[in-house]
Amino acid sequence: MAHPDISDVPHAPGCYLYKDESGAIIYVGKAKDLKRRVSSYFQKKDHDAKTRKLVETIASYEYIVTATDEEAYLLENT
Repeated sequence: MAHPDISDVPHAPGCYLYKDESGAIIYVGKAKDLKRRVSSYFQKKDHDAKTRKLVETIASYEYIVTATDEEAYLLENT
């Protein structure tokens, strides 16, 4: 499966939601720098087995930019 295009992801704090082919959310994460964090899933090659399976399943994503890291943390827990 081809990885989603992440060129529009900004260098900003926020949350990201990974979805499978059916559109179901399979993972929610937070980041101080969305661009750096999201790209790490697709550029890094030495993931553990659990993360490798997650990356293989990601078909699309959404992200929500927040004003601060703390706001991203709160949003992730919501």
